[in-house]
Amino acid sequence: MATYINLGNEGFARVRRGEFVDKSGLIGVVNRTIGSERSFTCVTRSRRFGKSVAAKMLSAYYDESCDSRSLFQDLEIAQDASFEEHLNKYPVIFIDISQFVRNIHDDDIALKIEAKVKKDVLDAYPNVEVAADDTLFEALLAIVRHTGKRFILIIDEWDAICRENKSGSAAMEGFVSWLRSMFKPVNAANAFAAVYMTGILPIKRYKTQSALNNFLEYSMVAPGRLAGFFGFTKDEVQYLCKEHDMDFEEMARWYNGYQIGREQSIFNPNSVMTAIWNDACDNYWASTGAYDAVAPYIQMNFEGLKDDIINMLAGARCEVDPTGFTNDISIINSKDDALTVLIHLGYLAYDWNNKKCYIPNKEVGDEMVKAVKTTNWKHVINAISSSERLLRATLDGDAEAVARGIDVAHDENTSILSYNDENSLACVLSIAYYYAKNDYIVHRELASGKGFADLVLIPRKNVVKPALVLELKYNKDADTAISQIHRQQYPQKVSEYTGELLLVGINYDKTTKTHTCQIENWQVATCCGG
Repeated sequence: MATYINLGNEGFARVRRGEFVDKSGLIGVVNRTIGSERSFTCVTRSRRFGKSVAAKMLSAYYDESCDSRSLFQDLEIAQDASFEEHLNKYPVIFIDISQFVRNIHDDDIALKIEAKVKKDVLDAYPNVEVAADDTLFEALLAIVRHTGKRFILIIDEWDAICRENKSGSAAMEGFVSWLRSMFKPVNAANAFAAVYMTGILPIKRYKTQSALNNFLEYSMVAPGRLAGFFGFTKDEVQYLCKEHDMDFEEMARWYNGYQIGREQSIFNPNSVMTAIWNDACDNYWASTGAYDAVAPYIQMNFEGLKDDIINMLAGARCEVDPTGFTNDISIINSKDDALTVLIHLGYLAYDWNNKKCYIPNKEVGDEMVKAVKTTNWKHVINAISSSERLLRATLDGDAEAVARGIDVAHDENTSILSYNDENSLACVLSIAYYYAKNDYIVHRELASGKGFADLVLIPRKNVVKPALVLELKYNKDADTAISQIHRQQYPQKVSEYTGELLLVGINYDKTTKTHTCQIENWQVATCCGG
């Protein structure tokens, strides 16, 4: 039985036997590249975002050794004009680079990939004469001349070697050289009708040029026309939730939040399907890889990186320029590089329109907090750990306890961030109220009434707790903060979301370096001041 060539369709058949969200439109996109100058494609996305399922789907569709019509006849691709033209018409080579990384631990890994795949291919074509010293590429050309059929080559986890080896290492350089030997020759199109590579990292760049600049690339920061194939869309998840009687809002809280190109609402597909299988939303990201993978990046000593991570934990979005990253995780030269790696790994989402990154959802946010807890950021960790007590004090109307809690959070974090204005204080408060995200939707600068409320906490569905409106002042007083809440008519706007409402006015006195707080129940207009 072959190991790399014409593997049949059983891999995709197993996928179809379970719950399958139709992403077969991807096949139509690849079909339109066959026979053109755009026939080499590299699609990279975060782990557990369906890379291998797509690779298996493409392999089953093109593989000439099987009949896959029944697997595709009810899918979107069956309505595409190119469906019949390319269905099961090509010899397909399928290489999972991660399998080699698991089994081969020396610098000659690329040569061993070449040798194993070449032997498998030649065994499938025993009547084709190939010289012993011919390369795999030369062997493929000989087979094409003999059969008249060009190959479809699918490479899954193409960057597995790059992620395990540093730039400049023999293994890394050997692998990049092998890729070039396969795809850079001027007659590469004579061997391949199409090439589809998938992995996490885009193709490595040397200075400003890709190592394989004849590939069309689609990534988490530049998905192009493939954006809708990178994960599950809102409509797809709503349908799944309806079919399985699951709460869509809860599913969205856990797994939504990725903006992929022009797609504004993309869910992590693996986590969604696992939640459906288990009939419960939970943190399934942790089961697919250790959270400490992110810790080395958030601790890098680049100016502003720590500030950005803390601000994103507080719910903010931070500017990032991903264009300078060389797509090599062993070469991180700037804050932008570190943030870009986290985008490719899926720990951050990328706002393509505004060129900003952010933490997309609860699942990833929980993992980021775990990663922070492996750092030496003890003050941030303490603030997050104390946030449950602060929320309880707020709901109890204990203004003095709230003021003391914010004093501690503010004082401890001045060594990390410079708090010189109300916006900075809002960041402190967002971290201090981090625990509230379990029961509340937290908004910073929410449009309410005649202005923007600094911090608004709206109870989630089925949570019986009051909403909170927090107004922050700097070198004034808590009464002024409460007065502004009324003057700007924040309560009237927020009351659209909930019945009971607490107004929280907080002031920071720069001279005394202390906070004062006043809490008012808006419905009964009772002051619990401190």
